[in-house]
Amino acid sequence: MIERVHAENYGVYGVRKVHAELRRQGHPVARCTVERLMRSAGLRGITRAKGPRTTVPGSGPDSRPDLVDRAFTATGPDQLWVADITYCRTFSGWAYAAFVIDVYSRRVVGWQLSRSLRTDLAFDALEMGLWTRRRAGRDLGGLIHHSDKGVQYLAVRYTQRLAEAGAVASVGSTGDSYEDALAEAFNSLFKAELVRNRGPWKNIDDLEIAVAEYIDWFNHRRLHGEIGLIPPAEYEDTYYRHNPAPTSIGASVPSLH
Repeated sequence: MIERVHAENYGVYGVRKVHAELRRQGHPVARCTVERLMRSAGLRGITRAKGPRTTVPGSGPDSRPDLVDRAFTATGPDQLWVADITYCRTFSGWAYAAFVIDVYSRRVVGWQLSRSLRTDLAFDALEMGLWTRRRAGRDLGGLIHHSDKGVQYLAVRYTQRLAEAGAVASVGSTGDSYEDALAEAFNSLFKAELVRNRGPWKNIDDLEIAVAEYIDWFNHRRLHGEIGLIPPAEYEDTYYRHNPAPTSIGASVPSLH
């Protein structure tokens, strides 16, 4: 069972998460037993390494405030999103990945891959996030969207799209990893758990298929220590069960599926 859990989760789980997943599946095994058996089987969790940033500072003044001030916390979904871009090597050249993450649940709400650091890369990831949440009937009014001062996020088109959605743009100081720490942490996980773990990659098409599968696993099955060792989708479902959206008389309730 330990070997199966380890293999079904990209081979990245260490003792803590293998033990937690076994208990979720109804197996009351002791953690020390899991540790002993994993050691004897040569199974271990994956380690992360930090790589260079992909931020290209935007030109000109930026009047958008830092509304986060390194306090990456939220009391519910769609209060605070963070966005960032990372890079991946393939045999046919570099690929770049943009992600938008909900701080409350750690869920990836939007993502996109491209062969270049174009503005549309970040914009398409944002559009996916907006579409995903609105499809689920979520209200994005008052959402804070935080990023560094990369040129992709300073684009007028990007800022206008946030305003149209009722979101407020927030930016940190360029080159300071602490200013977008949660997004950087996800990038580190993504590189360790997928890019290096399952690579090398032939081309961006192969990588894109793998990223889609990884994000589905990350959102719906991966156990996250920061939210109580449960998947992001389950964490959000629990929130909405305890905090149902108010509805007016005669109003239809949006589907959650």
